[in-house]
Amino acid sequence: MHIPSLTAFRYFDTAAQAGSFVQAAHLLHVTHGAVSRQIRALEESLGVELFERRNRAVFLTPAGRQLLHVTAPMFERLEDVVHQLQQTQREHALTVSCEPTIAMKWLIPRLGDFHASHPNITVHLMTAGGPVNFSKTGIDLAIRRDDFHWADSVFGLKLCDEMIGPVCRPDYLPNTEASQQVRLHSSSRPKAWATWARLTGQALRQGSKLELEHFYLCIQAALSGQGISIVSKLMVGEELRSGQLVAPHGFSKDGSAYYLLSPQSLDQNPRAQTFADWLGDQLAG
Repeated sequence: MHIPSLTAFRYFDTAAQAGSFVQAAHLLHVTHGAVSRQIRALEESLGVELFERRNRAVFLTPAGRQLLHVTAPMFERLEDVVHQLQQTQREHALTVSCEPTIAMKWLIPRLGDFHASHPNITVHLMTAGGPVNFSKTGIDLAIRRDDFHWADSVFGLKLCDEMIGPVCRPDYLPNTEASQQVRLHSSSRPKAWATWARLTGQALRQGSKLELEHFYLCIQAALSGQGISIVSKLMVGEELRSGQLVAPHGFSKDGSAYYLLSPQSLDQNPRAQTFADWLGDQLAG
């Protein structure tokens, strides 16, 4: 026995409850013709007429009413189950927003460890910086530097101090005349070089400037030998360990810090607390 597609039954059920093919098309976000074709195909497959068509109006036939008694509770139950499944998924998911370069260079390489330790929590990672609207975005947690003010209602947990310093390839400084050295600037933090010079008392040498949109582009440019870039220590841990980059002047605290932001206290969300504890362990390590 051949059973018609679920789509055909869905179109029928919508049209039967709306009492109109036109209204069904509006509810289903399809054309009137699409509704007509699906219902005609369903009628041909079943071998019965489900609607009586009179002067642009449609009325259920006895067979149509019989079928509606089955499809109406079926789709209602299906919608309930889908809602329950989605709710269950949301209850096991954690949406985290993180500044792009920190996400790429520090957080993402470590997420495998989190998944291995907490397989029941699914992390949805979004990249963004600056203020976050928790109510509109559905974000559970945000990792941000405290370079903006957040509302008193937002819970903030300090993760670590920001440490900044210049990095370049090991062969860049010895082989490049001071006047030819290129300072790489990120437009997302335009005062980074000036801040570092003020903190360390270092004079900024004359030379060219290359401005790039994000720190991860600056890091890539430094890796390819195009210049020397001020970065956060969090962004280049692996490159420093592997020797791809060096920090000739080390790193200095710039007075800012990274925070884990949440719309509520972490103890009210066990998944968020688990993630916060894991972040703390990773930063301590």
